[in-house]
Amino acid sequence: MARCLTLARTRHSEGAVTVPRDFAESAGFRSDLVIGREESFGAAREQLARGGSVLLHGPAGIGKSTVLRTLAAEYARTSHTVLRCSATESESHLPFLALADLLGLVLDDVSQTLPAAQRTALESALTGRGESTLQRDGLALRLAVLSALRALAAAGPVLVVADDLQWLDPASAELLGFAARRLGETPVRLLCAVRTEGPETEDAAYDRHLRASPPDTRAVRLGPLTRAQVATLLGERGYAGLHRATVRDIHRTSGGNPLFALELGRALAESPAAPRPGEPLPVPTSLRALVLSRLEMLSDEARRTLLVASAGARPTPALLRAAGRENAEAETAQAAALGLLATDPEGPTVRFAHPLISAALYAEAPAPERRAAHAALSTAASDPIERARHLALATTGTDPEVAARLAEAASLARDRGAPSVAASLGLLAARHTPADSAPGPDERRVAAAEDAITAGEQDLARDIAREVLTRATAPGDRVRAWMVVIEAAGQAIGEVDAVFPQALADAGDDPRLLAQVHYQLAWRSLVVQGDFAQGREEAAHAARLAARGADRRTELLALAFQAQCETLMGHPDAPATIGRALAEPQDPRVACHHNGAGSSRFRWLVMSDRLAEARATVTTLLREVRRRGMAESEVHYLRFLAETELHSGHCGRALELARESLTLARDAGIGEGAGAMQAALAEAAGGDPGRALELAREAVRRAEEDGDAVYLSRALAALGHANLVAGDAGAAVRALRRVRDLEAGAGITDPARGRWQGDLAEALVRTGEPAEAMDVIEVSRAHALRLGRGSVLAVLDRAEALVRAGRGEHRAAVARLTSARERLAGLGYGLEEARAAFALAELHAERPGRAPGAAAYDEATRLFRRCRALPWLERVEAAVAARSAGPSPAPAAAPDGLAGLAAMERQVAALVMEGATNREIAARLFVSVKTVEATLTRVYRKLGIRSRVDLVRLAAGGRTD
Repeated sequence: MARCLTLARTRHSEGAVTVPRDFAESAGFRSDLVIGREESFGAAREQLARGGSVLLHGPAGIGKSTVLRTLAAEYARTSHTVLRCSATESESHLPFLALADLLGLVLDDVSQTLPAAQRTALESALTGRGESTLQRDGLALRLAVLSALRALAAAGPVLVVADDLQWLDPASAELLGFAARRLGETPVRLLCAVRTEGPETEDAAYDRHLRASPPDTRAVRLGPLTRAQVATLLGERGYAGLHRATVRDIHRTSGGNPLFALELGRALAESPAAPRPGEPLPVPTSLRALVLSRLEMLSDEARRTLLVASAGARPTPALLRAAGRENAEAETAQAAALGLLATDPEGPTVRFAHPLISAALYAEAPAPERRAAHAALSTAASDPIERARHLALATTGTDPEVAARLAEAASLARDRGAPSVAASLGLLAARHTPADSAPGPDERRVAAAEDAITAGEQDLARDIAREVLTRATAPGDRVRAWMVVIEAAGQAIGEVDAVFPQALADAGDDPRLLAQVHYQLAWRSLVVQGDFAQGREEAAHAARLAARGADRRTELLALAFQAQCETLMGHPDAPATIGRALAEPQDPRVACHHNGAGSSRFRWLVMSDRLAEARATVTTLLREVRRRGMAESEVHYLRFLAETELHSGHCGRALELARESLTLARDAGIGEGAGAMQAALAEAAGGDPGRALELAREAVRRAEEDGDAVYLSRALAALGHANLVAGDAGAAVRALRRVRDLEAGAGITDPARGRWQGDLAEALVRTGEPAEAMDVIEVSRAHALRLGRGSVLAVLDRAEALVRAGRGEHRAAVARLTSARERLAGLGYGLEEARAAFALAELHAERPGRAPGAAAYDEATRLFRRCRALPWLERVEAAVAARSAGPSPAPAAAPDGLAGLAAMERQVAALVMEGATNREIAARLFVSVKTVEATLTRVYRKLGIRSRVDLVRLAAGGRTD
């Protein structure tokens, strides 16, 4: 059992923006919860697992103590002795205090093992009896600490946990560093944390502490959390349900610091009303106190100058002078000297040292002073959007002129591709719009909600729309608000079923309003009922209504939806409908929207095997939606591009794009199920099959929870494929049979929609059900022939070859596989071509009386390497190892000690034994350097070794201990 010896001390933090320990744990602290630190935590955990030491570093409040405590709790269980100390600034002048924390309670255990001189010096230093100093007893003390640690380690592994190394008293730091550098193979691990403030001091700070650490210490930096991680942290700590825009403001104000973010979240939860657009977050007194003491050292004029800077978006000395701050340079220099401002070498922008300083300064200022600052900036700013925003924040009450300027600024922001800014300006415009104006405040609120939808801020859009519906009477405003509520539901459209009757009632007999409602009813037919035919009819009806009402935007959206349904159904009218959706006049926003004609044409191109055109189309669309700031469309187009690259056999690129799309989807809270589905396919092709299964199951779960019949079948197809790649043919059959039933019920006949038929047939062959496999092939082939789906036909031929091989028809099977491979290569389906080559190799290997087909396996390996299809490479290697009479090529030179390693681990280990560097290994295996490092860590753990040198010794048959 581990022996934990702890002397905890209260810490006080002064100086820069820092947080005392009791405050740091006030917001519902849980020591076992580490959020947003997966990579850093994993790196530290692997280092400790193989017997190394870890130095965590980063600014105050960034989470070092949380990670340190979590790691210490985990590794204390495997340690015989745990020594702890937590230094404080106020006690850093007391010599040997940290050493007393570490060794004071074990002095009696080790003192008798020390030579007399060392024992006397150590007892004097730890007990305070005598006059022991480094100058007088330096060598004896240094050796005593080293001997004490060795004596403890003789009884079992020792873990030294030291927090806040920057406050370690110099004497203790010197003694601990001396011992750490000389521990060698002694089983003593150090787990330490040190504060580093700012990039200009960070490198020097942790370099100094690294020099005082064991040679194998790994420095792990903890940086700011991302916006998505801040959102997760807030949710875990009880501050869930915040708008995405609010989380964005918390992230920006906190600078990604988890403790600051939690305090801001707590202040919001305790605030009686959420801040309105343009207003600052409520900064709690606990955070204001961190910076206000230094603000009090400023002159009154310098403080006013900083207030103007905090109110501006991109303040510069020139802007401050134009706003009436004549001595801006001198006053900002005074603030910089106090650490309130940071110099910006790349430009003249006045930049606060931390966003919290700006927020606290602004929150502390009286309202009249804030309005005066905005009034000055409303004339000084050069950008019309900024001038309008400042004018609004300087004005109280309604003012039609101010409202009109804000509406114009919102339109300009929309054109610039900043829909989130447009939404904020639109809400400000509504606030300043008199009730009897035209356009009225509700119309402007609805426009702001529509901008929020474009920006991917569905929660904000939904709240605005529901507010409008509580008081609006104009049918146009009400129907537009209902449409926002439906759009904000996303794939969970079934949850707002009750909206449709109310929207139809508000629309009356107005064809323009009815068109909008029937367009959403088309989506409901597809997503909730899974009825493509009904969806197509509703979309066609909506297009006709929109044409009668001269609503070209809704007409284009309805035609694009109709074209999508027809494409997926294999309907012969699809090309003509796409042409109608692409006809002029066009609405630029609809043209690039993920539900517009461009998206429909992309889907038709992919299903028609025109991959190069599809890639060019979606790349252009992605560029345009990024320019316009259309967040949801960006998420979809990244996924579409990943799909295209995957079909083309560019697995590495597809994996990058799918991961990026999923990250954005999680950040925005939109399209997460679809993102998980595509990421699962990409992981199965070029990443981790285990991760692919996790993502596919998530996609299925989300689709089932949302009642999304469209993506449920696609998610199940991804799950079936992931199971097939992972080697579980039975699970693949179960998932893919469900896909077959769902698509048959939905009226989907085009096999290019999900491309799951070949996987189902192959899985059925592997589970001993060739008759059902042939039934799947024949039914799918009839539809593929009717629609001219060349790649699907080739994949079906590959599957049929497996059936024929099982019947002993080897010649026919080889002929079909050879033909399928050639056709897939010609169409540009690189991964499917490689799979055909792999099937051909296995067929040759199985023929009685023939060689095991090594050359054919080499060709499959070459093609999979070209695709960077790592899971498939491992399957080839496993097949070679199982069927070859001799050892497989990759581990041929490896010793028997590597037999228990996985395929990738053996490859990496063998290349290390050849003397290859990590970068060379990554290049040869088409993986990242990080993947090589992680693989090596697993190899070391499995083999019970600690370094590359030990691997080389294994190769030479030498000892590693």
